[in-house]
Amino acid sequence: MYRHILIPTDGSELSGKAIQHGIALAKSVGAKVTGITVTVPFHVFATDPDTLTDTPASYRTRVAAAAAKYLEKIKNVAAAAGITCDAIPVEHEHPYQAIIDTAKDNGCDLIVMASHGRRGLSALVLGSETVKVLTHSTIPVLVCR
Repeated sequence: MYRHILIPTDGSELSGKAIQHGIALAKSVGAKVTGITVTVPFHVFATDPDTLTDTPASYRTRVAAAAAKYLEKIKNVAAAAGITCDAIPVEHEHPYQAIIDTAKDNGCDLIVMASHGRRGLSALVLGSETVKVLTHSTIPVLVCR
């Protein structure tokens, strides 16, 4: 059925549920997993309150630490399940496009992701990355709530 599952995470509680579901699915079908977290480049104008006080260097440090934490969770859950897991941090202006590109570049045949992650103003401004992946992906997408 599926041989390689991509699991995006933004560190939210709901993406944690998608991680659990994606890895359980991978274990049941004998698939490998690639975890991805996408950060957007530093912008002088931003909607994220933490970014308003950042310098480019402090922003890179902060998002790199968060990305490492998010990907470590995927690797730990996969290791506990006995699943092979690669973890990829990506910087891209459009997270949905980075997810789709990573799935294609790594030969993934399924994307398992949360129905939403961001909340508040940034969700309104950015829209749902999940909806964008669903709209533009040519491979199946399993959405977890």
